[in-house]
Amino acid sequence: MGVEFSHEAAPRDDFVDANGLRMHYLDWGSADAPPLLMLHGMAQTAHSWDFAALAFCDRHRVVALDQRGHGDSDWAADGDYTLDAHQRDLQDAVEALGLRDIVLMGLSMGGRNAFSYAALHPERVRALVVVDSAPVLMRYGAETIRRFVRDMDEMDSFEEFVAAVRKFNPRRTEEHIRGSLEHNLKRLPSGRWTWKYDKALRSAAMRPWSGPELISRMWEYVERVRCPTLLVRGAHSSVLSQDTAEEMAARLKDGRLAVVPDAGHLVPGDNPAGFHRAVEGFFEEMGLTAP
Repeated sequence: MGVEFSHEAAPRDDFVDANGLRMHYLDWGSADAPPLLMLHGMAQTAHSWDFAALAFCDRHRVVALDQRGHGDSDWAADGDYTLDAHQRDLQDAVEALGLRDIVLMGLSMGGRNAFSYAALHPERVRALVVVDSAPVLMRYGAETIRRFVRDMDEMDSFEEFVAAVRKFNPRRTEEHIRGSLEHNLKRLPSGRWTWKYDKALRSAAMRPWSGPELISRMWEYVERVRCPTLLVRGAHSSVLSQDTAEEMAARLKDGRLAVVPDAGHLVPGDNPAGFHRAVEGFFEEMGLTAP
């Protein structure tokens, strides 16, 4: 995929108890290295970050978390997938893992969780990377993704999912799609296949990230972030508009914007090498490149 890395590496699977949930995470790199915490987007898993984690684990302890209701983490028994619930999860997980002076990186839903956490816990966050996320997103793109995963709730075979995803996202090779789906699907007792996250999140009625009050609060969080921040947008994103991205970068105290070519909303997976170059430039600026 064109990503540069210094050595072959693979993550260690582990779990942490946070906010009453057993949460799964992937741990890359040395425990003594500066921490880089990665938060995936809705309907994704910690493995969404595999290319980026491989590139950065030579100088960071990379922790990629399966957020509530996703991957191998517990689902929310009460159906609570609000911003506040995620913040409680993060606060407990960061404390339990002993993470300090964090570089925090989040995509989409994870990006909102990331800048909100950075605003609420400025003493914990050294630098922030927000990927294709902002308080306001384009409804059409977000709804297109939601309809796609909802309509593909179950299929008879893994191969059917591969074909459907390839049609939905032609930027990715079949090999790439297969590798991603291996971590994002599970087989049911019936023999059919389904997504590896809480089915409640596929419901059209589930809108934990909308509403004028929440949007206003998230803009307040953006303006409260004090650490250096890189906002990354996919050039072909149907979720984050260029105008909103520019507004968010301007409202951040120490923000800058990078647009990655040949990428849609899922920037680190759509163009891993382009994403790596954008983040690497920011890390160089922040003095975070030395192993």
